[in-house]
Amino acid sequence: MANYTAADVKKLRELTGAGMMDCKKALDEADGNVDGAVEALRIKGQKGVAKREGRSAENGAVVSLISEDKTSGVLLELKCETDFVAKGEKFQNVANTLAAHVAATSPADLETLLASEIEAGKTVQAYVDEANANLGEKIVLDRFAQFTGGYVAAYMHRTMPDLPPQVGVLVQLDKENAEVAKDVAQHIAAFAPKYLNRDEVPAETVENERRVAEATSREEGKPEAALPKIVEGRVNGFFKDVVVLEQAFAKDNKKSVQKVLDEAGVSLTRFSRIKVGI
Repeated sequence: MANYTAADVKKLRELTGAGMMDCKKALDEADGNVDGAVEALRIKGQKGVAKREGRSAENGAVVSLISEDKTSGVLLELKCETDFVAKGEKFQNVANTLAAHVAATSPADLETLLASEIEAGKTVQAYVDEANANLGEKIVLDRFAQFTGGYVAAYMHRTMPDLPPQVGVLVQLDKENAEVAKDVAQHIAAFAPKYLNRDEVPAETVENERRVAEATSREEGKPEAALPKIVEGRVNGFFKDVVVLEQAFAKDNKKSVQKVLDEAGVSLTRFSRIKVGI
């Protein structure tokens, strides 16, 4: 079997607009070489590959769909090449249709989503390929999140008033509290935390931060006896940057997000933040 990664598949999809399975087959044929896979797709006559090669889909929209009872929700990013297409009704209809399909089918992952039927005899990948042809740009679907259970809410942020939302946040609380859910989602949109709590931070990431903190402290000439305390302080500072529960709350930086949740009597169980192209 050819040696390639999920990142190689994603890159090939970005370069060509071809479907995931087509990209995997092409990488198999090219022994994992992305350039060779592009050529293989062109030889097989994949629609638009030659024209789209090298073009970048870094514009687009984030859409959300929350159930009426607020117990489930979907967040989905659909990318295109230009903001002109992104703000068009046709593109946004495609994004909303895809979000509704995710809500109805609950796919386990992106590959399952793309292979599922959105219409009789038509897969999601075929639907996206059709949008490529109809809109005249590379259209890419490669991220979504779906939460079920508890109380689910979304916050959508527009970076420009004439564009669809470019940042979306989905949050899940253990019980209903619309005000706190909105406040925390807005906080996440602004401060872009990577993890819910310390337990989610990979051990190797923490170890690397500890090594950097120790090396920096030695470079600064800190006393050897004081190093453990200084290093621990810097690692704690890292946690406060990347862990949402430890961040200073956007509306009141004298409180942590955890403190705000505790005062409201609710818990944040998970979140997802998507920013177009990032």
